[in-house]
Amino acid sequence: MSEKFDAIVVGAGPAGTSAAYTMAKAGLNVLLIERGEYPGAKNVMGGVLYRHQMEEMIPEFYKEAPVERPVVEQRFWMLGEDSVFTSGYKGLEWAKEPYNNFTVLRAKFDQWYASKAVEVGALLINETVVTECIVEDNRVIGVRTDRPDGDVYADVVVLADGVNSLLAKSLGFHKEFKPEEVALAVMEVINLPAEKIEDRFNLEPNQGTTIEIFGDATKGALGTGFIYTNKTSINIGVGTTLSGMIKLKLRPYDLLDYLKNHPIVRPLIGGGEPMEYAAHLIPEGGFHSMPKIVGNGVVVVGDAGQMVNSIHREGSNMAMTSGRLAAETIVLAKEANDFSANMLDTYRIRLLESFVGQDLKKYKDATHTFESYPQYFKEYIPMINQAASQFFTVDGIPKREKQKKIFKRLTEGKSKLGMVQDIYRAWKVMK
Repeated sequence: MSEKFDAIVVGAGPAGTSAAYTMAKAGLNVLLIERGEYPGAKNVMGGVLYRHQMEEMIPEFYKEAPVERPVVEQRFWMLGEDSVFTSGYKGLEWAKEPYNNFTVLRAKFDQWYASKAVEVGALLINETVVTECIVEDNRVIGVRTDRPDGDVYADVVVLADGVNSLLAKSLGFHKEFKPEEVALAVMEVINLPAEKIEDRFNLEPNQGTTIEIFGDATKGALGTGFIYTNKTSINIGVGTTLSGMIKLKLRPYDLLDYLKNHPIVRPLIGGGEPMEYAAHLIPEGGFHSMPKIVGNGVVVVGDAGQMVNSIHREGSNMAMTSGRLAAETIVLAKEANDFSANMLDTYRIRLLESFVGQDLKKYKDATHTFESYPQYFKEYIPMINQAASQFFTVDGIPKREKQKKIFKRLTEGKSKLGMVQDIYRAWKVMK
């Protein structure tokens, strides 16, 4: 531990391992520190891995990585108390190589991915907590760990220690995040035989489905539920902003139980055996909540930099890209022997120019808007279900009359101007 490294990466999630892999492959001496018993032990993600960003790291990774199922269908549910309005897309082109994305179990995938970083030369140390960054002359020169004689030094430190990064906070890169900037997600893994999964979700072998659930899954709070199919298990979970939980006095495990027992969801998971339960904080603040991500001798990547697209539920792809871009910048800094904030700022510039920065900027006001105007989740989603029920019920009433009744129901208690404003406001933050 007394050896000096070219770079130290704190956290072996998708962002940290991507950074370590890229630097080690380029010949840098890299130390990757993970606080868990193994990479993935303390990580929870929705269960979707995006092929494109992963293949930028390791071409044709899916031929050896422990992925679960290629996703061929993406469904979106507007959930009512006893109904659901559905949309989505199923494409069998996604069932063929090179695929689109995959469901994964992080405990398996993160271990495999970290092992690939080790193969190209990174040194992985597990069960080690980094307690603080070592700063000298306004520059980070290493980290202090909870091991005896645990000070380790490097030219650059990469902070990939997750949402609400205590290390970045200690450097003054961000303040305590507000409750509306962070979501709490709870997830359960339920074992089911492959044949039952394929029958219930209308799948062939080696095909998967993702379902994103809005509305009653969070009892009207800003957030989503999800169901993802693995080989012989299902990931089911729900997440909502901490501010929403506080306002509505919700408890996360109660929300998960509510979703599991919902009459639309229950038949999909019935008879399954609960295997794992986990909870995890997820960044929700987006572009406006991004902390400072570059300093003298230090960069911030992934969740630690609030790099999650909450609208499209994308995080792992952004994490991998940020880790790779940070690593490529550090390789250039090594060549120039310049680890100043000015040199490392190349990472920030490239990140903002990439899809990560562009997508975060595109949806920069979405979370705040939907949090500030709860009618989108609490009122409009139930209205959509009621309207669909009325329209598709065959009861001898002419369709034109049904349409008039539906419109009247939609506008009850609301002015036409108010509805137009709601529509325009939503369009504005999503365009």
